[in-house]
Amino acid sequence: MRTINFGIIGCGLMGREFASASARWCHLTNAPARPVISAICDTNAGLFDWYKKNFDSITQFTGDYHELLKNPQIEAVYCALPHNLHKTVYCDIISAGKHLLGEKPFGIDKAANDAIVECCRRHSDVFVRCSSEFPFYPAVQRIGEMIETNAFGRIIEATSCFLHSSDLDVNKPINWKRMIEVNGEYGCMGDLGMHACHVPFRAGWVPQNVRAILCDIVPQRPDGKGGVAPCRTWDNATLLCQARDETGWEFPLTIKTHRIAPGQKDTWSLEILGTKASARFSTKNPRLLEVLEYTGGEQAWRQIDMGYESAFAAITGGIFEFGFTDAILQMWASFVSELVEGKPKSRFAGCVTPAESALSHRLFTAALASQKNASTETV
Repeated sequence: MRTINFGIIGCGLMGREFASASARWCHLTNAPARPVISAICDTNAGLFDWYKKNFDSITQFTGDYHELLKNPQIEAVYCALPHNLHKTVYCDIISAGKHLLGEKPFGIDKAANDAIVECCRRHSDVFVRCSSEFPFYPAVQRIGEMIETNAFGRIIEATSCFLHSSDLDVNKPINWKRMIEVNGEYGCMGDLGMHACHVPFRAGWVPQNVRAILCDIVPQRPDGKGGVAPCRTWDNATLLCQARDETGWEFPLTIKTHRIAPGQKDTWSLEILGTKASARFSTKNPRLLEVLEYTGGEQAWRQIDMGYESAFAAITGGIFEFGFTDAILQMWASFVSELVEGKPKSRFAGCVTPAESALSHRLFTAALASQKNASTETV
């Protein structure tokens, strides 16, 4: 099997998740290549210890990402850094000829994203994708198949959400995701939005306009030094869009990204209502897919217990349960597969493209204007 030497820039939570996924690569049964972690970079050298204990393959530890990019062994990079660093670092990675899977939102604002997308255009031989793992849950893959086969008929409406409640605790100290100069003016939309946008955008449902309600629920937090600091980023965002599908049909699409959603814990959900069929799924119950198929007469929701029915085959038995780390592994299998084979395994088993990231920035920028002006804004 072909190996791809990866570097990781940003060795925190998600860097460890990727490294762990690479160590579980034997879990997959038909991947065309496998990633090998060969170099890591972080300005906090204390993060290196975990990698040193678990990965003999790493030969380079550095606090300067330029040194990693000079490493001729490195073919691809996973980059997980705060939003204000995306433009410079992503463009440097791409310009160095390294393939890239970068964290959302692919730029702190639209101008930064425009620069990254333009860099991708200039270096079209470099494979670039954005991270988003939740659509790889088996139930969502099934919903994707329904979209591809037009099983829903005409879409009546769709709602896609990413919700959690960790910020309900007003005594939680501020971190960079609450700082506008690091996270950006988008607030929760920048950090959570691509998760909610991935499936609608891949379905070809393009927002034409948006009326946004953005909420700054906790305006200040402890600064960790005995004082308080202002929180100048949006905690919750609800976007009501008029979307258009590939046939020109228009329908309401609601996108929610909430950091303060009581009772939720990193919950991703999707509901699609159509004239021929409807479906709904939430990671709160990762096995349960609900489907309503209408052919006249009584309307009834059917509950389907989904097993380990993944896009990329694995050794896990089909009756067992799929979880977050499995979704991470599947996302990485998708990236590696498309890098090697030149196309995604299927329409909904592909990572977010730079063009889709650009659409998200147009949407979020319009949402900011909508909130400011209490208006419906063109996307």
